[in-house]
Amino acid sequence: MTTKNLTVDGARIAYRTLGSGPALVLVHGTGPGSVTWDKIAERFADRNTVILPDLAGSDVAEDDGGPLTLEALTRQLAAVIEDCGQAPVNLVGHSLGAVVVLSLAATRPELVRRLLPVSGLAHTEDEYVRNTLQLWLELGDDPEIFSRFAMLAAFSRRHLNEIGRDAVEELAKGFHAHPNRMRQIDLVLRVDIRHLLPRIQTPTLVVGATRDTLVPVENALEIHAAIPGSSYAELDTGHVSRAERPDDLVKLVRDFTA
Repeated sequence: MTTKNLTVDGARIAYRTLGSGPALVLVHGTGPGSVTWDKIAERFADRNTVILPDLAGSDVAEDDGGPLTLEALTRQLAAVIEDCGQAPVNLVGHSLGAVVVLSLAATRPELVRRLLPVSGLAHTEDEYVRNTLQLWLELGDDPEIFSRFAMLAAFSRRHLNEIGRDAVEELAKGFHAHPNRMRQIDLVLRVDIRHLLPRIQTPTLVVGATRDTLVPVENALEIHAAIPGSSYAELDTGHVSRAERPDDLVKLVRDFTA
């Protein structure tokens, strides 16, 4: 695996690459960054050059610490794709990453071959989503409660019972109330890309998660309805499908990008 650093609009970002073949870019959502993909990234490396960006808000990137913007993250992702020299790429984004890849496909279509937004949302006018995110943000003053709430929002009841109490307690310690997490959640609360979705002409497979309590599956269906000619698939998981049902997610990505 190799790592390269870039400076975009004064922000220092990075991306890692592994494998060989057509480029597959995996874009992180709210969380520490591209490491969230590490457990399944190698499964694509036998037939793809896997590219793992760390955009502003990740623990690797360095910027001025101000509010994040979708426009800035979109420019950063475009810079990574241009720098890797393999455009157009197959592009997968999860959660906030789904919003970023949708924004890129709408504004820089020449960079994207095929597009898979996973567990994304187009806006936060849904009162359930808005209140869930607002509560999560307000829990930042209590790191333990913040982390436990994040676990409950990220994973389905079925998954938590499958892995058992010790593993659940480890999960409950794992998502820290870092200032960058607050910035990422704040950005999600401001998302509205409804005007961009009809502009997307890239072949797109929208992926929803049927047990998602953070961004309920209706949000993915709304994205699918707004993108002309898009396809739709569902995973029987909570929000973090790459952890709950990695085999199913890998198959979806492989089949659609083949």
